[in-house]
Amino acid sequence: MSGSIPFYQKHHLHYDRGYRSKETQSKVSQYQASSRYSASGSASAATRSRGLNVSSHSGLEESRVSPSPKRAKPTYLAVDKDNQIIGYVVPIFRGSQEFATGLSDTEEARVRDTAAYMARRDLFTSGLEMERSELISRKETMRESAERITLNKRIHEHEEHFKRMNEDSLMHAPEFVIKPRSHTVWEKQCVRLHCTVSGWPDPRVVWYKNNVVLDPLANPGKYKIESRYSVHSLEINKCDFDDTAQYRVSAMNSQGELSAFASVVVKRFKGEMDEFLPAPRRAITEVGPVSEYGITFQTHIVDKFGVSFGREGETMSLGCTVIIYPALHRYQPEVEWYRDDVLLSPSKWTHMHWSGDRATLTLTHLNKEDEGLYTLRVTTKSGYETYSAYVFVRDADAEVEGAPAAPLDVRCLDANKDYIIVAWKQPAVDGGSSILGYFVDRCEVGTTHWIQCNDTPVKFARFPVTGLVEGRSYIFRVRAVNKSGISRPSRVSEPVAAMDPADRARMRGTSAPWTGQIIVTEEEPAEGIVPSKPCDLQVTEATKNYVVLSWKPPGEKGLEGVMYYVEKCVSDTDSWQRVNTEIPVKSPRFALFDLAEGKAYRFRVRCCNSAGVGEPSDPTEATTVGDKLDIPSAPGKVIPTRNTDTSVVVSWEASCDAKELVGYYIEGSIVGSNVWEPCNNKPVNVTRFICHGLITGEKYVFRVRAVNAAGISQFSQESEAVEVKAAIASPTPPYGITVLECVRDSMVLAWKQPTFIGGADITGYFVDYREVIDGVPGKWHEANIKAVSERAYRVSDLKENKKYQFQVRAANMAGVGIPSLPSNTFLCEEWTIAVPGPPHDLQIREARNDSLVLLWKPPVYQGRDPVNGFYVDIKEADAPEEAWRGVNTKALEKTYTKIKDLKEGEKYVFRVRAQNKAGVGKVSDVTEPVPALTKPGTKEIVVDVDDDGVISLNFECGNMTPDSKFVWSKNYEDITDTSRLTTETKGTKSKVVFNRPGEEDIGVYSCLVTHTDGASSSYTLSEEELKRLLEVSHDHKFPIIPLKSDLAVELLEKGRVRFWLQAEKMSNNGKVDYVFNNNVVSQGEKYKMNFDKNTGVIEMTLESLTPADEGTYTFQLQDGKATNQSSLVLIGDVFKQLQKESEFQRKEYFRKQGPHFIEYLSWEVTPECCVVLKCKVGNMKKETSALWQKDRQQIKVDEHLGFAEGVLKLEIAQISKKDAGVYEVILKDDRGQDTSTLNLTDQGFKDLMNEVFSVIANSSTPLKITSTDEGIRLYTFVSYYNDLLQVTWHYKDSAIAFSDRIKSGVVGEQLWLQITEPTEKDMGKYAIEFYDGKGGLRRTVDLSGQAFDDAFAEFQRLKAAAIAERNRARVAGGLPDVVTIQEGKALNLTCNISGNPVPEVTWLKNDKEITSDEHCILKFESGKFASFTITGVNTSDSGKYSILVKNKYGTESGDFTVSVFIPEEAGGKKK
Repeated sequence: MSGSIPFYQKHHLHYDRGYRSKETQSKVSQYQASSRYSASGSASAATRSRGLNVSSHSGLEESRVSPSPKRAKPTYLAVDKDNQIIGYVVPIFRGSQEFATGLSDTEEARVRDTAAYMARRDLFTSGLEMERSELISRKETMRESAERITLNKRIHEHEEHFKRMNEDSLMHAPEFVIKPRSHTVWEKQCVRLHCTVSGWPDPRVVWYKNNVVLDPLANPGKYKIESRYSVHSLEINKCDFDDTAQYRVSAMNSQGELSAFASVVVKRFKGEMDEFLPAPRRAITEVGPVSEYGITFQTHIVDKFGVSFGREGETMSLGCTVIIYPALHRYQPEVEWYRDDVLLSPSKWTHMHWSGDRATLTLTHLNKEDEGLYTLRVTTKSGYETYSAYVFVRDADAEVEGAPAAPLDVRCLDANKDYIIVAWKQPAVDGGSSILGYFVDRCEVGTTHWIQCNDTPVKFARFPVTGLVEGRSYIFRVRAVNKSGISRPSRVSEPVAAMDPADRARMRGTSAPWTGQIIVTEEEPAEGIVPSKPCDLQVTEATKNYVVLSWKPPGEKGLEGVMYYVEKCVSDTDSWQRVNTEIPVKSPRFALFDLAEGKAYRFRVRCCNSAGVGEPSDPTEATTVGDKLDIPSAPGKVIPTRNTDTSVVVSWEASCDAKELVGYYIEGSIVGSNVWEPCNNKPVNVTRFICHGLITGEKYVFRVRAVNAAGISQFSQESEAVEVKAAIASPTPPYGITVLECVRDSMVLAWKQPTFIGGADITGYFVDYREVIDGVPGKWHEANIKAVSERAYRVSDLKENKKYQFQVRAANMAGVGIPSLPSNTFLCEEWTIAVPGPPHDLQIREARNDSLVLLWKPPVYQGRDPVNGFYVDIKEADAPEEAWRGVNTKALEKTYTKIKDLKEGEKYVFRVRAQNKAGVGKVSDVTEPVPALTKPGTKEIVVDVDDDGVISLNFECGNMTPDSKFVWSKNYEDITDTSRLTTETKGTKSKVVFNRPGEEDIGVYSCLVTHTDGASSSYTLSEEELKRLLEVSHDHKFPIIPLKSDLAVELLEKGRVRFWLQAEKMSNNGKVDYVFNNNVVSQGEKYKMNFDKNTGVIEMTLESLTPADEGTYTFQLQDGKATNQSSLVLIGDVFKQLQKESEFQRKEYFRKQGPHFIEYLSWEVTPECCVVLKCKVGNMKKETSALWQKDRQQIKVDEHLGFAEGVLKLEIAQISKKDAGVYEVILKDDRGQDTSTLNLTDQGFKDLMNEVFSVIANSSTPLKITSTDEGIRLYTFVSYYNDLLQVTWHYKDSAIAFSDRIKSGVVGEQLWLQITEPTEKDMGKYAIEFYDGKGGLRRTVDLSGQAFDDAFAEFQRLKAAAIAERNRARVAGGLPDVVTIQEGKALNLTCNISGNPVPEVTWLKNDKEITSDEHCILKFESGKFASFTITGVNTSDSGKYSILVKNKYGTESGDFTVSVFIPEEAGGKKK
């Protein structure tokens, strides 16, 4: 094994022995010597460690063999008294005088020998003695070398023999000689974990991160794992936050497995560590670094972010455009962002970006911690520029209704080995009920598992978290709870490691950032020493929930890892009780819980280690359990002050005697609403705050409460109400001073209005001038004592050919503002040019998406001739000078124009030139850039004509301020003739009323609202528009009630007559006169009137019409001064027809009061050719009877009479002539009767039958061809055949004349045409035509070609078969099946025989032919009769007999059986 220590340990003072005192060095030397001798004298160590094998044997053999003292070979492993390897021993080199003490005996002998040699050389100069001394030295050296070689050989042979003889005894499980140590490093640095493992066979070593195997190949360049000479290392390159974890190294062989653990904590540089950071490297481009020398930069921040409002969980971006002049390529200023004057660094919560001209800060996930004043600072060599605006973060919606908002600003105040104090700030919103307390959660870094640290809520905003694992890192969060539920969790704290503060302080040392590693180490133990008592024990924090103790460890150094026991006792007693009986604490801090509130306790602490428990510390003074920190008192008087139109400055008196004050919460409420909203969600630690986001014009009251760790104070008293409106200030300076005219002793100046007028109208301007002599300005002089209202002024009493500068100040009710910058230097000399001077006072009005209005004032200097027109130029704001173009080609006479066809969103600038007869004069000053954009909420002037015919122009502005005013003008000039117009303003609306509208009023009317962002509009009153408005005005003065419909008549149920009309709109005061034949009729028995004023429907009804009701009906309407009328004339045939219809409707009404027919009697034919008579009835009841009649004769019920679903039906299955007649249905009950009649005679019956025939025809199948033994038959089938059906057969479109050869007929539902003995002449197209009284229906078939040939061949076949069937031999009958006859009797059987030709006859018995003889006589007579006779039968004649007849057309047989019985047998059987 190598004796050198790892490279990273060389850089730490802990491993550098040079810093120790001489006493300490001596102790270390003794310790090293004892360790080395212990190692050489231990045989067991040799069996456990192959690395010590050579060293141990070397020590034994050298001491035994060598006659002279020899220097022992050093070993670099240190062992304790139990021969356990505990670490490395740093070698001490002879050349270093600093480490001369503590040498071994052999080494000291060598030093003495060398010193004697040097003395002899100095004292004795004899060459012989010198030679002898040198010879002795050479011999000794040679002997030592030889002995060393021999000894090494013997040791090697002995070792090999020992291995062969005791191989099993060498095998043992893995052991960690040196375990890996925990490390805390900074981001972007590297860390190496190393360990030394022994074991036989060689163990296999695997590294884990949070119990996951590390694979260097899966993360190339990230991890490097090495194993050399039993030293194993894991190197983590460029650590980041995710590398914070617990690492495990596992060693395994056939004898077992063992693991060791180490934690790595990766931290970022924070606060005080910034000074130790290495200087950032400046990027050097290919061209080289940018030089700033000799350049003065001007920095301007534009496009600034304003006061911003966000909600928790959202993402917000803040940005500004930064303009640096001169613009150098690749030059980058220093851009910094601050929150509440604290520099922000990039993190997962804040992202910063610089694009070259824009700085952006993105808050990725808003929390209340992000609320505050954000400042952008841009620094160059020439200085810096800053801009600030406030960001407000509202609470996210509670997960449970009524739950409080989340706490904020969770921090770790005191971190030790096993406990950490967590602190937070209370939220501003409690959800409507007081907060009962808080829950603290912890999560180990590298995991996602949150554990609640306290079982019951704590009200104090600090809590000590115990039960932590030393060396591991944690994050914390806090949740608030009230009676409605638990809030959302706060933002998590920064990670903090549970470790001793001394270790943390050592890691913050100056060498930490430069070593590449920060290693957590332990002091070297000193054994067998019981630690002394701790000191400086005190109660650092006491609440009613817990008490925190702190103390200092014992003064002695080098003690073994000390732990502590804490004891308590009730005051005034001496009964001490150990608090942590099971596990002693490692940290010199401890939190005690479960103490009785109100009781007084004393505390003391004992140290302990493996040697025992030490003496107790001095007890503390009696401490009473309770909150030592009181809730702050309510703040004092609250004073609100106007600030802007959406904000108010709130100041208050600080809370008296408030301890550990965190800050203040401010709430605001609209007067009368009793709804309080938080103005800030993050406590502010000042007594003045600007509350933003308020509603302009509303009155607010405010209240404040203070916050510290103990809780939130009571509210202060409510402030006085303050209206939200901009505070008044003096205006900013005017700008753009120009000369409009110059004569010998005076100059006319013009200037532009200040960009900010201070919230009040400008009352005037003051002009100052000073003479400039040889470039040196003189003293300022007032040009006017009295303020001038116009933005142009003539400065008199100047000297000709002298140079002057001017400045202007604006004034309002708040005072006179600061003066403008001095103007350019102007020469006072008379202008003699012929063309006009420049126009001035250019103003932009009525900016819209595609147009705007430009106003100007004519030039003061007219030139040689009067001004006769103007030209307007336009260009895009960012376009070059060459882009100027004219708006008009013809000179404008007026001093205003509307510029159209602009591009939406584009910014434009304008200028104006005047002309006279001499030409076009100087250009005016260029306007400020103005975008072609319609601002939100913009409204236009609306013309209105009221009910009295008064014409007015109306304008409304929604974004007015309290100081805003409506300014009306005609042709963009002040209205001076008030006799023609009257102006009325109320709230946000204003109108001008035309008193006597006429041609004098034609023009452009505009309205401008002051103290707004340019709200204005115009309306052009042309001659045509005036004419239209006058017509509308006349209609309003003399109004006519509009009608939706004129007077009309309609019939209602029961035959009532309704006269009605509908007006467009009538008020509740409207009335109607009903006039008949010029006589007003009124409500009565005959006339019923109704007027629905909501719908405008006016109606009059009559029960019935009589001849006296013929005439003219008129409705006369009146509503105020509006009138109208409508008339309806009912005379002659029109009246008679209406009267007839009314009577019919009346009768129908009474008919329907009883059982009645909804649909009268009708018929229909079903697809089955069944005729159904039906009618639909209504208003039926159980007692209602339905009587069917035919020709006045009642039809019995069983004759297919049906009734279902209000329909009466009578079915006639097979209709014929006898079914013709008049059918009638009578409905009758106690309410009355109704009758329906259907005439099915003559034409009615014909129509019915034609429908039946049509159904039959449509049901017919296609005409088909078949063959018979007589000829060819054509046929079709119908669903039903009626005898009255008329059918016609056609051959080649001609009706067929029937004969004996061609016949037609009907068989069932088959209609056929028979062609007997067909010939080729019968070939052609055949058709059958059904007559249905309409167009009829025809079915056709083509009997020709192959169809005829097939049918004719089939006919021939069937005909031959028929002939054969008629002429074949037959046994016509006469033979019985069985003949039973008594023996001795005669048997005679005869049968008829037919056939042509005469058949041959053969008789068979038992299938054998028999012939005629005397016993059996067979005869065949006349070719028709065959006889069979047996004269006397006997038993042998029994059997089966057959007669077989045969001719050329066929054969047939007849069978019978003869059974002969003997009489005696028969009698016996009977018995």
